[in-house]
Amino acid sequence: MEKRKDSRNSIKEKRAGYAFVLPAILFLLLLVLYPLTYNITMSFRDVTLKTFNAEQEFVGLKNYVDVLAMPVVRKAIFNTLFFTVVSLIFQFVIGFALALLFAKKYGLSELSRGLLMVCWLIPVLVFATIWKWIFAGDTSGILNYILIQLHVIETPIRWLTTTNGAMTALIIANIWRGVPFNMLLLATGLTTLPMDVFEAAAIDGASKCQRFFRITIPLLKSTIISVITLGFINTFKVFDLIYVMTKGGPLDSTQILSTVSYKMSFSNFEFGQGAAVANIMLVLMLIVGFFHLKITDREGAE
Repeated sequence: MEKRKDSRNSIKEKRAGYAFVLPAILFLLLLVLYPLTYNITMSFRDVTLKTFNAEQEFVGLKNYVDVLAMPVVRKAIFNTLFFTVVSLIFQFVIGFALALLFAKKYGLSELSRGLLMVCWLIPVLVFATIWKWIFAGDTSGILNYILIQLHVIETPIRWLTTTNGAMTALIIANIWRGVPFNMLLLATGLTTLPMDVFEAAAIDGASKCQRFFRITIPLLKSTIISVITLGFINTFKVFDLIYVMTKGGPLDSTQILSTVSYKMSFSNFEFGQGAAVANIMLVLMLIVGFFHLKITDREGAE
């Protein structure tokens, strides 16, 4: 009797577990797996506005060959990597410096950390609009107004209508957006470090610089790798910030893979080519994720 009762309880527990997991499975199937599969199959077909609801010819890798031959796509790949790497470097360095600052106990440390997180909590469309106003190319732009008042410049700089100025403005705005995220993760990692190791090193005569490079960095290695990987993925797929501030202009100087995919799909109505560009983004991010898993496994083995 007891065995039957135990088996019934185990069956009920399994059914309850399946019931709890079912919504997550349905979510993944409907909102992740199906769109991803549909996008991949679309990239191998000639899908345009004319053939969207008609028979779609299978073209194999033609869409990938065509988009990789386009100068705008090659430029977008370079812009994406440049935008991502430069933003990531400054986000990480500034975020790490702030994490070290807020790890110290002083009167306004918790309040300052909370206020800094507001930058990350503001919706992207809102902060992108604010930064577009800051970098406005006339005297209505806050940055130009301040620089003119300080006599740094005499005439307004057209930040968003020049090739170098537009990319610089986007990188600065994205750095401002990503610093709190880096700071939060690194500050959390700093709280887990064993303080007795630092005390022993201080007693042995190690300087602050030596303790930082020989103790803090090695102990935070896994956290740093995770922060860099997440920051890379978040920055690599940025769309709304660039679309609001520059729409990929001027002269496609700020086009990245996400904006090119959007333009091909919803402006040129070349859905197959837009899907191919999106899949190129996916492959690049999967490569980064693969290396992250390899490094993480190696760290775990060590």
